[in-house]
Amino acid sequence: MNFEQEKLILQVSEMAEKQQKMEAVIESLSVENKLLRQKVQALLKRIFGKKSEKIDNNQLELLLGFIDNAEPETATDDDTPPSSPKHSRKPRKRKPRLPENLPTERVIIEPDEVKTDPQSYKCIGEEITEELDVIPQQYLRRLIIRRKYKYINDRSLPPVIAPLAPRVVDGGYATPGLLTDIVLKKYEDHLPLYRQERILKSRFDIELSRKTMSDWIGVTANWLKPIYNLMKNGLKQSKYLQIDETPVRYPDKDTGSRLGYFWLYNHPGGDVIYEWHTSRAASCLDEILDNFCGVIQTDGHKAYTSYATLHSNIELAGCWAHARRKFTEAIAEDPKLAGWFLNQIGALYHIESQLRDNTAGPVLRCAIRESQSQMIINRIKTALDLKYRSHLPQSRIGKAIGYALRHWKQLECYLHNGLIEIDNNLVENAVRPVALGKKNWLRIGHAEAGERSAIIYSILETCKRYDINTQEYLCDVLSRLPSMKITEVSELTPKNWISARKKNNTLKKMAA
Repeated sequence: MNFEQEKLILQVSEMAEKQQKMEAVIESLSVENKLLRQKVQALLKRIFGKKSEKIDNNQLELLLGFIDNAEPETATDDDTPPSSPKHSRKPRKRKPRLPENLPTERVIIEPDEVKTDPQSYKCIGEEITEELDVIPQQYLRRLIIRRKYKYINDRSLPPVIAPLAPRVVDGGYATPGLLTDIVLKKYEDHLPLYRQERILKSRFDIELSRKTMSDWIGVTANWLKPIYNLMKNGLKQSKYLQIDETPVRYPDKDTGSRLGYFWLYNHPGGDVIYEWHTSRAASCLDEILDNFCGVIQTDGHKAYTSYATLHSNIELAGCWAHARRKFTEAIAEDPKLAGWFLNQIGALYHIESQLRDNTAGPVLRCAIRESQSQMIINRIKTALDLKYRSHLPQSRIGKAIGYALRHWKQLECYLHNGLIEIDNNLVENAVRPVALGKKNWLRIGHAEAGERSAIIYSILETCKRYDINTQEYLCDVLSRLPSMKITEVSELTPKNWISARKKNNTLKKMAA
């Protein structure tokens, strides 16, 4: 073999090696391209499509055979939700029911024949047409006149005048009704203060600056803070809390704006508390969970895991809604596998729905879960272990499986504790007012304003939990607080307030 042949063989060998490297690069890029396409599709679906896709149960039953070397199981009533009956007819549209206690105006329209000769006609009945009308909001200017009097028989005595009742805002003209209106428009109707300022000027010719309204909201929050502290301390006495957090921007001198966080926690059926912190770090939990001992139910945020690791008095419970959401996002990538997992998780929720309908207590819930939900949980775990290594970790289905396995101990926690819910949805629902609000007012005015917003959100959302009219509650509380002792404030927590109101209504009915 001469030199030219050796050179040619060497070149061919180098080209073959380069080709192998290029093929490896192409394969890697192909995988990366596939993952990026999946992420783009998921993003487009989240932005322009529905947040959750409904999957027919009958279709999901066909997906049960995905596990290799496993016989398909026959679904039983214990672990499979029944399919909903299909209605051929469209449901009838019901006329909206108006509340009975709504102020009512009666307008009687008589026929012209009766008006001219009423003696010739006898009323045999009537037809009633119900309407709902609205009277524009009115602002009232109230003058409180306190007359001074001089004692005639002894002019050396000083004049007498009736004392002015304690007020929420000293030296101003804000009443409990006005403060309630401003607070509810901002925190319930999500109307920023600059819009309220414009509406007052254009519709009522009232000049009230947003700066003044902002100051009044701060004063209102300070008055409500003792109630807030009582609610917070009472909530920490429970043995089970659901916790979540949501970001909100606030101004910063150096960067223009920074992210702060509302941390929320509640006990199902009880109060809900918001706390404002300028970070999402685990150190925030030192203040939030101070003096608390028990179970906290959370999403997969690492701060909770880090905190629970350092505190033996804290036990973590997982959220099946988050696990389900991961598989819902993966349904387009792998409908067979993701659909099977969604069907099994749906069976768990069906059991919880039955327990809720039967108003089962903690003991019964624990017994039913261990007898019915446990076998579904075991089946899901077997499938997760079997399919974990056959999917790319960065794929949608790989992330869903990885999330469930990483948090498996927490996801199982609810089985053996009847107090714990299957998911964290109750506290996540309390995030909605903040999410809606910041779309309108965009950010907190300054870092310190986060605390007052947390106080007001806590009061308003807790009132909703107890089905309390927030306007009626705030007007009453702000009227009574200035003249109350600190030891009497416990009467004004939403739970105690509505309890006393119901008791008074019952006594009035008995007396009548």
